[in-house]
Amino acid sequence: MKKFILSCMAVLGFSIVGFSASADDYVIDTKGAHAFVQFRVKHLGYSWLYGRFNDFDGEFTYDPKDDAKNKVVMNVDVTSLDSNHAERDKHLSEAKYLNSKKNKTAKFVSTSFKTVSDNKAELAGQLTMLGVTKSVTFDVDIIGGGKDPWGGHRQGFEARATIDSSDFGLKSAKKVGQVELVVSIEGCKKPNDYCG
Repeated sequence: MKKFILSCMAVLGFSIVGFSASADDYVIDTKGAHAFVQFRVKHLGYSWLYGRFNDFDGEFTYDPKDDAKNKVVMNVDVTSLDSNHAERDKHLSEAKYLNSKKNKTAKFVSTSFKTVSDNKAELAGQLTMLGVTKSVTFDVDIIGGGKDPWGGHRQGFEARATIDSSDFGLKSAKKVGQVELVVSIEGCKKPNDYCG
């Protein structure tokens, strides 16, 4: 009887440990427009030009207690560029800039996540743009997570990185120079019908 009780306790203990150690999977809430892929670049060296990509999707896994489990994949439709100026958007889609007719999608796949404080982390990964893949590291603000009004659970982050357009073979790299990326995401824990 004693052995049976000990065995049950061991199984129960394993189940609890296994459950608490599991990471949660999230889908990025683009359906509710609670996520943004934005950028800014200097214009003539005199001011900042801001823009965003309206169409993208992605998923991530997050465990606040185990960085090794944390990962993210995002796909961005480059043709959805929006700089709040239709003629400029058309210009930026040309071959010497984003060449979006040939390279319609940009992709980021994480390779590591490192928590550096209670609400700060570093996210490294492979960014593919214009058919070129390069390593990029984002500085991440861990915004927070918890229950939402629809019975689900959400988690949010904002990530920033600066890339050199010449690294991705941009034909007008000397003119464009560095590009600052700001990615704000809110994810819904799977499964979640509201989030899509």
